[in-house]
Parts: sequence; structure tokens; C-alpha cells
Amino acid sequence: MTSAASGIRRIQVELSASPYPILIGAGGLDRLGELIRQEGWKAGSRVLVVSNPAVESHYGAGVLASLEAAGFVADLLSIEAGEERKTPASVACIHDACFAHRLERGSLIVALGGGVVGDMAGFAAATWLRGIAVVQVPTTLLAMVDAAIGGKTGVNHPGGKNLIGAFHQPRLVLVDPHTLASLPEREFRAGMAEVVKYGVIGDTPLFSDLESAAERGPSGALASLQAVGPALLQRLLERSAAAKARVVAADEREGGLRAILNYGHTLGHVVETLTGYGTYLHGEAVALGMLAAGEIALAMGLWTEHCRDRQRAVIAAAGLPLLWPRLEAEAVQRCLQADKKVRDGRVRFVLPSTIGAVEIRDDVSTETILTALSRLPQA
Repeated sequence: MTSAASGIRRIQVELSASPYPILIGAGGLDRLGELIRQEGWKAGSRVLVVSNPAVESHYGAGVLASLEAAGFVADLLSIEAGEERKTPASVACIHDACFAHRLERGSLIVALGGGVVGDMAGFAAATWLRGIAVVQVPTTLLAMVDAAIGGKTGVNHPGGKNLIGAFHQPRLVLVDPHTLASLPEREFRAGMAEVVKYGVIGDTPLFSDLESAAERGPSGALASLQAVGPALLQRLLERSAAAKARVVAADEREGGLRAILNYGHTLGHVVETLTGYGTYLHGEAVALGMLAAGEIALAMGLWTEHCRDRQRAVIAAAGLPLLWPRLEAEAVQRCLQADKKVRDGRVRFVLPSTIGAVEIRDDVSTETILTALSRLPQA
């Protein structure tokens, strides 16, 4: 992690073939065009900004002005977002805009929004002219700490989440904490789930920061931007981004280590799929998935009740759901078998062994899964 003289923190994702920076700094959005130019793009390059109506209303005009002031030929496409809109048809709308605005191989797509916009714009960039550059400008906490970093792009299929996609690394990730001021509190809480994830899978000091804030503060001490405060928020953004950067650099295409980033996601995706996209936000489902993984780990003797309870307390302090939805056992089994991480019919789970360490296991029996789920407090 390095400091930029401009006050923007720079964290490098050290990929051998295509390294790129994560820039974190308040007010960075106003300098987007300048920062992209500093990464090597020439004046006159065509840029398509992909956003959604809510984000566009706050930041669209300013982003276009910044890009045009830096000499880019910029246009903006606003599309409806949400997991239910994360489909090949939505990506086709982006492709149509690429054609209409004559994007070439030297052009650029800017994803301005949350994880859904980032996933769809990234996938469109990966597939337009067999791949053009994308810059991720996340405006939600979840996207800032997770979805915008690492190059996983894609859309959902009726059979499961993110089954259609590609690895396509961004050329730059710009995180401006000021954009969180316009984020609904529920979306902020959903992003905190991914921050908790990093603490459990490998960053004990990060988890301690969360735990200390939860213990010192009132109920819901991690549940809003105001409660977290700017100093802790900056640490959470930097530590989470650095954690994701380290894992991605070590395993770009999820051949091994990177699978630990799926902690909470396997059963979280089950929740999203079986309850219908939109019932739970992605981060809310991940929180439930972490609670479920913690219960499975306890049943398998991998960690202790004390660790499980510590994780639950931090999730509660973030205002995230604690009650497992009532799902049919057979439907859970079918959904798990459709997961893209299944190998030879065996579902791979990321399970905690302590706060700060996890294991990847493919020996979790159906009976263990269903029994652990039944022991969770039910909605």
C-alpha cells in the first residue's frame, strides 16, 4: 500500500500480466478524468459511462464533466440495476450503446455504481470487440471493498447466480468515500457483510477493529455511515481493499487461494436464489451464509462456540439479518448442486477454523448441512 501525494491512497493489485491500482480518496470522483489520464489514456479516447438512474442523478453530470475536461469523448448510459435485472438482456443494452457510440478497441467503459452495474459493465467490456478496458468506480460499500476489485464479471441465469461471466480485470478502481453519503443505510449495512468477511477469513486486526467498535458503541455501532465515522471507514476501506488485492494477486482466476473470498457466499447464493432476487440484498444473504458456515464449522469441530458467537455479535452490530429463512431441504440441495464451485458433484465450502483463518472443504455431508441450518434461529 502506498500513499499518493494528492492525498489519495494507492493500493496496487500486483498481477503479473496486468497490474492495476485501487485509488481511495475523498473527492476523487471529481478528478476521475485526470486520474484516468495519469494511467496512460490519451485525450480523444471514447468513454462510455454505465450507471443506473439513482447514481446518475447524483454523480452522472459531474463524471461526464470530469472526463470531458480531461479531453475524453464521453457518453453516459443509464440502465436499471438490481439482481433481477442482472441478465444477458441488460448486457445487450450496453453492447448496443457501445455500437451506437462507436467504441473501439482503444475505448473505455466506466462502471459507475454498485456491484450489479460493475458486474454487467465489466462483462460488456470483456465481450465487446473481444475485450476493451474497464474502469470501476464503485458507489456502494459492498462494491468498494469487494465487487469492483478482482475482475469477476457476469450476470445471473435462472438456475443460479453469476453462472454466465468472465474474468476481466479493471485498469483502475477509484473509491471515493464521499459517494457513500447518498447510499441508503440498508445498502451500507449490506456492504459491511463483506468487510466482516475479510476479518474472518484472514485479517484478525480488521476483525478486532470491528469488534472494538461494536463493543464500545451503542447497538448498531456498525450499521450506518454516521455510526462508523470517517476514520474507521477509511481503515475499513483500505484494509479490505488490500486484503482483496493480496488474494487476487496470488490467485487471479480462483484456482486455489481465491476461493476463500467465497466465505458466506455458497449458502448466501442459495438464500438469494430460493427467496427470489431482491428479497435479500447480496450482503444480507452473505451475512446469513457466514452464520450458516459458522454453524457447519462448529458441527464439524473446526472452531468453537466462542468464535461463532464473536462472528454473530459483529454481524448483529452491523444491523444485518440474523434469522435463517425457511427453505425446503430438497430445494437447498438442488441449489447447492447448481453452484458454479461444484467439482465432481462435491460442493466446496469455505469454513472458518478461527477468527482470521478458514479452510476449503469438499467433505461436508448433506446431513451436516441441513442439521446445521436447522440449528440457526429461523425467520
